[in-house]
Amino acid sequence: YAVLQKLEERGAVVRLDMPNGSRYTPVAPAEMTRQIARRFQDTVNAAQQALENLALPAAAPYIWNIEGYAALLDHAHALIEATQERLLVATGRREAGALAASLAAAEARGVAVTTLCLDECPEECGGCRGTICRFCAALADGQHWLILVSDDAEMLAGEIGAQDEVLAVRTRQRLQVDLTIWYIQHSLALTAVLRDLAGRPEQVLAPETRRVLQSIDRPNRQGGWLDYLRQLVRSAAP
Repeated sequence: YAVLQKLEERGAVVRLDMPNGSRYTPVAPAEMTRQIARRFQDTVNAAQQALENLALPAAAPYIWNIEGYAALLDHAHALIEATQERLLVATGRREAGALAASLAAAEARGVAVTTLCLDECPEECGGCRGTICRFCAALADGQHWLILVSDDAEMLAGEIGAQDEVLAVRTRQRLQVDLTIWYIQHSLALTAVLRDLAGRPEQVLAPETRRVLQSIDRPNRQGGWLDYLRQLVRSAAP
């Protein structure tokens, strides 16, 4: 009887008072699991509230250093799920596929998604979401990045090596967030302008403008920076 009383207290059985004594019947499995889930959720909510009451506000936004491919994707999913209004994404085909479900869910709840395709796929692969630019990247060979900006307030940026070694950062530090936003937005804007200039940059750009563009070339790239961007535009042309 002591065991039955404990089970009754925990909601696992129900006592039936009969003319000839008491009987116990088990609770339906679905109801039992709902009760267990509620108890666990109550415990989690209480723990979260207690931790929030103890937590002190950070003196300044911190930078979270991240290592490992799985950890990078975990942070990416978390950031996407926390986004409420606007999400900027710069990604390759593989990471776009890994994040496709989270990105689709974000779109479904009304988040405006803008995607910069870093693999410059000749055709849309289906993993990228929202407004997509497939010929905006200017990465050197061998560079592989994943970048997210959530609600213009928090960013995640990771570099992925050939063996999936990852070094990444996540932060709300204003400078880091703004630099990341500007990279994605400026890449989109530059591509739009270059498409209009396709085939006639010499007739439109002043000599001084061309000299400035050529002067910012990276030493490891064949030809000038402007030539490289022309190549991107030619790839994007229908």
